[in-house]
Amino acid sequence: MEKTIYLRMRHRVQSRPKENVCLKDVAQIIAPETVLPMLKEIHVHRLTDADGNIVVIDVMKVIQLITERFGEIEVQTIGPAQTIVEVMTKQKGVSIPFFLLIWFLLFFGSAMTLMNFHDDVSMQSVQEKIYTIITGEKAAKPLLFQIPYSVGLGLGMILFFNHVFKKRINDEPSPLEVEMFNYQMDLDNYVILHENKESMKKVYDD
Repeated sequence: MEKTIYLRMRHRVQSRPKENVCLKDVAQIIAPETVLPMLKEIHVHRLTDADGNIVVIDVMKVIQLITERFGEIEVQTIGPAQTIVEVMTKQKGVSIPFFLLIWFLLFFGSAMTLMNFHDDVSMQSVQEKIYTIITGEKAAKPLLFQIPYSVGLGLGMILFFNHVFKKRINDEPSPLEVEMFNYQMDLDNYVILHENKESMKKVYDD
């Protein structure tokens, strides 16, 4: 009797260098219990130094490996057609001087950006006029508005990025996290398309 298995390729997985990548690592599998353990242990790729840090596993290769071993099984695929395997190498720790330099550049760069923006929109003049309208007095430094505005600006940045140091305020992603996610998706799509082009080039060359 013909059996059917269902595969859903994972989008991105991580692996250590020179490891055997098995089917259970790159896909979710639904199959009869009699063949499921063997399916999970099918080797789909052996990582080598020539692979670099990114390897794309195509579902067609997976189906070929399955049919070679279980000819009578029908394979149904759901979801993405490729899995990106990211080879995780040991990362060097960041030195304290380098960390302080990055912190210094980000802090003063952000401060200069805010000051230039406020200077462009004449924030000082606007606050002076609002202070004069409300109190009837002129002041070169309307601290009544400047102090609450500065505090509110800091609180607004915390709410915008949805983090207080490493603690998340709520479960919603911050705009920065959404942009990083979109960037990662675009990068993954480029890697997949580039890998397919390279594969086709090798076929034509052969």
